[in-house]
Amino acid sequence: MKKSYIYILKCADDTYYTGITSNLNKRLFEHKSGAHKDSYTYKRRPVELKFYAEFTDINLAIETEKQIKKWSRAKKEALINDEYEKLPNLAKKKFK
Repeated sequence: MKKSYIYILKCADDTYYTGITSNLNKRLFEHKSGAHKDSYTYKRRPVELKFYAEFTDINLAIETEKQIKKWSRAKKEALINDEYEKLPNLAKKKFK
């Protein structure tokens, strides 16, 4: 069964990049070496892997990546820091 990975990188400008790949080591090397000049991370190097999750269902991996990309910085950091109990509250909309 083919594995897929979603991952979160922290960039030099303190932003996060979320991606998906079937070869995590190869993709990390590409981000770190600047293999793709038009990519988000190219001008934001160095990058550091902060989180990854392994999937055996590519559709679930794609769905999860899209979901995480919409998350706030605080919610991504809760995931990175294994603070799963914070995720439900961080998902709630704040009203002024």
